[in-house]
Amino acid sequence: MSKSRAVALLVAVLLSGISMFAGAHDEAYFDSRESAHGGQTRMAGPYHLELVAKDKEIVLYVMDHADRPLSTEGGGGKANVQIGKGKDNTSIKLEPEGENLLKGKGDFSVTPQTVVTVFVDLPGQEVTTARFIPLKATAKTARKQNAAKPQAGSKNGHDHHHM
Repeated sequence: MSKSRAVALLVAVLLSGISMFAGAHDEAYFDSRESAHGGQTRMAGPYHLELVAKDKEIVLYVMDHADRPLSTEGGGGKANVQIGKGKDNTSIKLEPEGENLLKGKGDFSVTPQTVVTVFVDLPGQEVTTARFIPLKATAKTARKQNAAKPQAGSKNGHDHHHM
């Protein structure tokens, strides 16, 4: 094999690996898997961010790309909570709490129309942002709902024959 063909093959292999890695971290990927704390996960720069939003409280878990906790000590952030299009934003200050948490409280409620945009600022890193729709229906929530429903022809999930 010529040197130019070997280089071209190596470049093709490297590029295919990069595209597979990038595709593995899109919203569809995160929506198809369980998040560690029951929230919604997104990729933002060097982080995986998991948002757990409840009425009046935002908890943001910060992990690396291998989902290992990253320290939030000395960092902070902000969450803009918007409920529905054209509505006012509520700005929530996020402060470090625990090993890899940023947490904040404010006067808002979470509805299916809620959109949360977070800004994360950790020491030595650039500020990163991520957008979440905490109550977005996903494949995993649909699976959970279907698993809870009895199957057709069954008697409350009791579908075997007695002798």
